[in-house]
Amino acid sequence: MPSGEWRSVRLGEEGWRLSGEVALVTGAGRGIGRATAIRLGAAGAKVGLMARTESELGEVASEVRAAGGEALEVPGSVLEQADIERAVGETVKVFGGLTILVNNAGTGKSAPFAKTTRALWDEMIALDLTSVFATTQAALPHMVAAGHGRIVNVASAAGLKGYPYIAAYCAAKHGLVGLTRALGVELAGKKITVNAVCPGYVDSAMTTLNIEIMSEKTKRPKEQILHEIESMSPQHRLFTPEEIAETIHFLCTAGAKGITGQAIPICGGELAV
Repeated sequence: MPSGEWRSVRLGEEGWRLSGEVALVTGAGRGIGRATAIRLGAAGAKVGLMARTESELGEVASEVRAAGGEALEVPGSVLEQADIERAVGETVKVFGGLTILVNNAGTGKSAPFAKTTRALWDEMIALDLTSVFATTQAALPHMVAAGHGRIVNVASAAGLKGYPYIAAYCAAKHGLVGLTRALGVELAGKKITVNAVCPGYVDSAMTTLNIEIMSEKTKRPKEQILHEIESMSPQHRLFTPEEIAETIHFLCTAGAKGITGQAIPICGGELAV
């Protein structure tokens, strides 16, 4: 966990407010999605929450409201076009528009390339790339109608460099960075920015699960694997969902209007050049 030196910006500062904005966050039930939804709600945005697990959505909605925001729960999967359209449609209907989209839903699975099945490949591309294409297409007309918008895609450091044993995940996240850059240019004249955040390993349930799987497969202690993962960053730590959410929040503010088509690493210097 971060020490006191990792101070959060103060939500009360006027430049950080998102009053009047309407956001949709996918994968909002846990991790980065949960932290982002709470952060945007606390900044004044009305937030649509999309995820597959209804009980988790209910908990996050309560946290958004406790932080002073408004929340709408829309259970569904980003793998289903009908669910995507329903999430966008209900958010627009209830809150009167849509100006912020955070494409956070995704997952990562590992396997040596020689043992990567077509099913695993298709799953990574569908969930980590194609779902963003579909959700962005559904949301974009509402941003055009509003005259402005912010799209933030949660990619990964694996979208900017290669890692062993996650070829399918790397390919999907590299594709997501490419999509971000293309849309950043294409939509620049419409006052819609498109950016990606690229975290290193995050202190999340997904990282915990991956460590358990690696430990089981390699017969090495989980503590050793965690140490190796932390050592990938010059800061020698995992990153918190809350600090990723802070960067997403900034990219949604008026002060970030000149930033578009960018893939922003949040990995403690691992990708410094």
